[in-house]
Amino acid sequence: MRLLLLAAITFVILMLLPVIVVFVATWPGRYDGNSKVSLADVPRHDIAIVFGAGVLPDGTPTPYLKERISTAVALYKAGKVNSLLMTGDNSTSHYNEPVHMRDYAIHLGMDPSSIVLDYAGYSTYDSCWRARHIFGVASAVVVTQAYHVPRALATCRSFGMDAVGVSAQHMARDFTLAYLIREVVATDKAVFQMVRKPLPTIAK
Repeated sequence: MRLLLLAAITFVILMLLPVIVVFVATWPGRYDGNSKVSLADVPRHDIAIVFGAGVLPDGTPTPYLKERISTAVALYKAGKVNSLLMTGDNSTSHYNEPVHMRDYAIHLGMDPSSIVLDYAGYSTYDSCWRARHIFGVASAVVVTQAYHVPRALATCRSFGMDAVGVSAQHMARDFTLAYLIREVVATDKAVFQMVRKPLPTIAK
């Protein structure tokens, strides 16, 4: 029984350790996009990377994605970035996240000529890898919800980017047990990817 308990405790520690390391390592570079004071403190970077979060059948971005895009547009209008990189899933002809992300940003008053689309951002890792190696991004503001910022920011930095993270408006379910467990597992996987540096789904 003691051995079983010890094994369980060890497992939990090993699962949580990467999360703690990532959270602490990215702390100095994270900003609250919902606070005007915090937003004003965001250092200027070349581009904001906006991660996809799903679109509805009619092409409307999910509430998560709307908040990410709104925050990125606010950064652009505040002169914090020169352009936006919309990275998302376009794995089929019937599903095109980046295009709908662009359309919503334009609806919010974004200059279309300052929007770049990445159609192969199938995961956080893929998006960060492609931002650095395909689009040549060296300086970026990572825009996503607070629970996702540490992982996304750490991943982009692992490719040598000068990056900070800005959190969009969160949702109540961001902090449910299911979401927290999901993020723990995703962060553990991300740390493994940061070390191994595998190629993304599409590397061209």
